Amino acid sequence: MQKTHGLQIAAVAITFMLIISGCASKGTSGAAIGAATGAIAGQAIGRSTTGTLLGAAVGGMLGYIIGNEMDKNDQARLNDVYESTPSHQRTEWVNPDTRRSYAVTPRPAYKQQSGQTCREAEILATVDGRPEKVVSTACRDHNGRWVIQK
Repeated sequence: MQKTHGLQIAAVAITFMLIISGCASKGTSGAAIGAATGAIAGQAIGRSTTGTLLGAAVGGMLGYIIGNEMDKNDQARLNDVYESTPSHQRTEWVNPDTRRSYAVTPRPAYKQQSGQTCREAEILATVDGRPEKVVSTACRDHNGRWVIQK
């Protein structure tokens, strides 16, 4: 019963977040998608309502930071880190337009059970003087490009 209840909460959260993301800003859309993804992961890992809600909260924060705070230039730089920076080597930059700074440290690539190659990176973003640390995951799509998953 608890598993079914948690899956129902995740489904409702996902539906709500997708509706919101259809008519919102990049940040809100990113938060919505991140929260939905986090809810699924939280349910899968914790198999409880608490895990689902915690996953939604963490995913929402990560999605907001990536969706709202990183412009196209920053996202391109992050993609470059996934593509060519050796594991555990830190790459830093400051966006000249937004004055936001980023320090990204990629981790080793790994294969999922599906065979898809993925890689995590720790991102320390300083926005308005406040540091925010998140772990982002990107996986290669069928064209070989890195696509941020969370």
